[in-house]
Amino acid sequence: MRTPSEQIEQDPRKKTLVILGTGWGSVSLLKKIDTENYNVIVVSPRNYFLFTPLLPSCTTGTIEHRSIMEPIRNILRHKGAQVKYYEAECTKIDYARKVVVINDESEIKGATSATEVPFDMLVVGVGAENATFGIPGVREHGLFLKEVGDAQAIRKRIMDCVETASFKDQSDEERKRLLHMVVVGGGPTGVEFAGELQDFFAQDLKTWIPDIADHFHVTLVEALPNVLPMFSKQLIDYTESTFKEESITIQTKTMVKNVTDKYIEAESTGPDGKKKLEQIPYGLLVWATGNALRPVVKDLMSQIPAQKDSRRGLAVNEYLVVKGCENVWAIGDCAIANYAPTAQVASQEGAFLARLFNSLAKTQEINEKLAELSETQAVAKPEERTEIFNEIKDLQKRLRRVKQIGPFEYSHQGSLAYIGSEKAVADVSWLRGNFASGGTWTYLFWKSAYLSMCFSTRNRILVCVDWIKSSIFGRDVSRE
Repeated sequence: MRTPSEQIEQDPRKKTLVILGTGWGSVSLLKKIDTENYNVIVVSPRNYFLFTPLLPSCTTGTIEHRSIMEPIRNILRHKGAQVKYYEAECTKIDYARKVVVINDESEIKGATSATEVPFDMLVVGVGAENATFGIPGVREHGLFLKEVGDAQAIRKRIMDCVETASFKDQSDEERKRLLHMVVVGGGPTGVEFAGELQDFFAQDLKTWIPDIADHFHVTLVEALPNVLPMFSKQLIDYTESTFKEESITIQTKTMVKNVTDKYIEAESTGPDGKKKLEQIPYGLLVWATGNALRPVVKDLMSQIPAQKDSRRGLAVNEYLVVKGCENVWAIGDCAIANYAPTAQVASQEGAFLARLFNSLAKTQEINEKLAELSETQAVAKPEERTEIFNEIKDLQKRLRRVKQIGPFEYSHQGSLAYIGSEKAVADVSWLRGNFASGGTWTYLFWKSAYLSMCFSTRNRILVCVDWIKSSIFGRDVSRE
């Protein structure tokens, strides 16, 4: 809707709820919370929500990046009460003083570019950084796939490699290196990107730039024995056989040790258990594996004695409260809740917190009414007391119902991954078991599932238009 309705202004008598981040968990919370109960403030350097499952499609131009972005103000302006948003990075959470320190990290800065935001309640949903595991050269020479800027950088690098390989008098050896696209990480992100990249070559690059046809190659490197370890053995085998048909090389049991500007040094384990070092020449390296803690999360953990043994993120209890804290919750990749760090988990955590906060507000409201009625009953006339007593009983029943919210329980809906050539794999929870499938029909299911998961009708329409556009006209092979 282009014209949102008028909002109720924030009330200084209400509690201030600060939400850090605009990812899956935070946006799911914002979508379902009743903002009339709190003074809600959102802090994030990203003023949009990004539908990350379709980010690999943006790297090749199958989908335009703005089609999977939803401006945060489109979400906030449709809430019942005003929600304040600050485009800033949270650099410190001072738990003792109950304030967050925020910095304006944008290119244009005003007279004030750093300040503090006090809170009564805090939700930490800042996600995680890319983990390089201390491997030299990864951050300097590799590209990641977490943000819109990453997808744009990958697209530019692909076309740069292609055009440089096509340069006059370029040797065959150098062409092979430039056109060798290496993806590290055999999870859904790495697999989907490898499939998208091979599609881009087979359907578009090879047609418009035939000189590169004999040299373009995609390799997927994974340290574990298999790709897609969260999927069933049947689907892992299907993915590997499909990649073989598509001429995508899979190197499992291979650990990257060092990265230079032209070569990846890796240690692979053969079927006999013997290890060998090899040099892999590359033009593009995409690092799609591992999460690391953000500095602001590390700093908060250092302030809380109960977090001293936590290494992978903020340890939380069954209600997602940060252990050792009061009125501080953590969701998504920055929290440890014994679940995989996925969008599905973060989204359900955010929805749970919305129910919890709505319940807390209703509980407070009912308790205030009960206290008021008790005072009224004490001075009421005898004939009025029965009516007040019945009203108190009704409110007490409501209070018991409101307080019935249980601890967070994750409900796994399944896993999906696109594997190229208009094929996908799906491990979907079905009744009391799992339904595993792969192929073209699964690809159509993958499309419809992701389309339904898109945040808004606007996103769904734009994604559909992009799919139609790329299928009719092909992907754009120009370099930005």
